[in-house]
Amino acid sequence: MKQEELDRINELAHKKKSTGLTKEELAEQKVLREKFLAEFRENFKRQLENIEIVDPDDPRLKNTRKH
Repeated sequence: MKQEELDRINELAHKKKSTGLTKEELAEQKVLREKFLAEFRENFKRQLENIEIVDPDDPRLKNTRKH
């Protein structure tokens, strides 16, 4: 996500708290948040897929160990 889009999300959040948002701004905020969450979830999923848990005492790993 571009920095300009992140800045806009924050700008809309601050404006919502102070003066409120128009219908167009609410729609824009929703689209930007959905995009942010989709990218966040995808990055998080990639991180989880790259995690390797190794427990030397796990009996399931005895035949798969590389020597």
